Amino acid sequence: MDFTRFRRAPVPWGLLILATIALGAGLGLRDPSPPDEPRFALAAKQMVESGQWLLPQRGSELYAHKPPMFMWLQAAAYSLVGNWRVAFLLPSLLAALGTLWLTWDLARRLWSQRVAGYAGFALLATLQFGLQAKRGQIDMVLVFWTTLSLWGIGRYLLSDRDRRALLVGAFAAGIGTVTKGVGFLPLLILLPWWYSQRAGGAGITSDASASTRRTWVWLPAAFLAGVAVWLLPMLVAVLGSDDPALHRYASEILFKQTGTRYVDAWHHVRPAWYYLQVIATLWLPGALLLPWLVPAWWRRIRRGDTKILSLVGWALVVLVFFSASPGKREVYLFPALPAVCIAAAPLLSGLLRRAGVRRVLLGYVAVLGVVLTGIGVSGALDAQWSARIALDRSLDAATMQTLLAWLLALGTALLVLAVWTRPSKAAAAAVCANLLVWTVYGAALAPALDASSSARQLMHDVRGRIGSEAELGLVAWREQHLLQAEGPVREFGFERDFQAQWRDGVAWMAGAPDRRWLFALEEVAVDCVDPAQLIALDRSSRRDWVLVPGTAYVPGCVVPMTDGASP
Repeated sequence: MDFTRFRRAPVPWGLLILATIALGAGLGLRDPSPPDEPRFALAAKQMVESGQWLLPQRGSELYAHKPPMFMWLQAAAYSLVGNWRVAFLLPSLLAALGTLWLTWDLARRLWSQRVAGYAGFALLATLQFGLQAKRGQIDMVLVFWTTLSLWGIGRYLLSDRDRRALLVGAFAAGIGTVTKGVGFLPLLILLPWWYSQRAGGAGITSDASASTRRTWVWLPAAFLAGVAVWLLPMLVAVLGSDDPALHRYASEILFKQTGTRYVDAWHHVRPAWYYLQVIATLWLPGALLLPWLVPAWWRRIRRGDTKILSLVGWALVVLVFFSASPGKREVYLFPALPAVCIAAAPLLSGLLRRAGVRRVLLGYVAVLGVVLTGIGVSGALDAQWSARIALDRSLDAATMQTLLAWLLALGTALLVLAVWTRPSKAAAAAVCANLLVWTVYGAALAPALDASSSARQLMHDVRGRIGSEAELGLVAWREQHLLQAEGPVREFGFERDFQAQWRDGVAWMAGAPDRRWLFALEEVAVDCVDPAQLIALDRSSRRDWVLVPGTAYVPGCVVPMTDGASP
């Protein structure tokens, strides 16, 4: 792929324009969908409505699983654009564009603008990058902060010795830490860099060992300043209050959701090799080049290349750090991806001239096309298969056919791209394939799934059944249900056990049975109601839900206080 046009460009406009088109496709065409998007959008929405931004809430409870930084950005985006469908995705899109520029600029400073072009497009072409850029989740914003931190620290250690950049990097690591607890990870690049200095590494400026003691003293100070942006006012609010809920919140977010979650995870438990699977799938198509990249990296490291050693070494530190924890998710490894792309960039020009590399990349495009075409064709030919999928996702027949048609068209386009592309343009074909996938996903596939995935249609139907003046109570609910609920709504906690929610919900409904209804998980709606009056609803979050009219309440009945299932 020819990146010579970037040699004189101060900004990679082509890269950023293509990224904006593909990653921004569909912005404003869908609502938040599970698993994570609705909870962050709900917390941001409650910030705007209540004016209380310091401590995020999920319904009536404080939300202590994540710091509020990302939710602040979503709430600020809404304050700017006035549309939640745009606001909940805008921080991720802007963070993705910022991450691309930082990746390009650090590679430019370490090597050249031509190499920077390879780094930027390598990142843009990776499946995980596009996936997170189009999701309203914390992780894309986290990666912006970790990449900004890596950019600042990397400039100081490996490029121009800019002390201001180093402090920016440390401050960004602090901001990243109060965005998601692992934001400090870029500071660990000091480990492989320090090793390279002990080993007499080359490839850095001549005054690499002349870092002053004052500079290193300011490094933790800048990091703590970033952390203090949220941590300090939160601690002031908690320590100045006698409210036990605030103290539980501080304990939960500072200890259980950080150290305890890392050392003794209670969900997402995976084997130690889990992230090798993530690399082999979500880091496509770049993962296909690892058989060539790893030996090339090793040769450079053996020659004392400090830049490669620091970047690849840091990525390995991140891999080991997350592999050591029993709890693993594919997004945890995401912060290492920009560094890997930067480390690969100086080698790509030579690798892409190899016939084997070109065949692998074209094969990737072809296989992707075959898979998508196969799904489209099998869904059209096997009515039972497509009907099962439609039932599980609460899709009507017309929507299912639309999805299958788009998959078939996308798969066919990729097959044509793979067949018609000359081997010398294999890298361009791989980039174009992923850009096409994310464009179609954003503009067509996600909007088609939106009504069912976001629970918007379900909650609209619920309001239509009970009437505009009726009060609706939520039991064993998910975040998307409260987010999409219309009219007067009451909930009875989220993290409380389901039986306790049901007990309070039934008591509330019994207070005005003529105008109050409950929306509940089917398996929970058992005690003190007439089962014949329950109204079955469409599936949501792969579970069955019912609507309980107040008239279904058995007079005088009290729900027993027994342990129930937790959310």
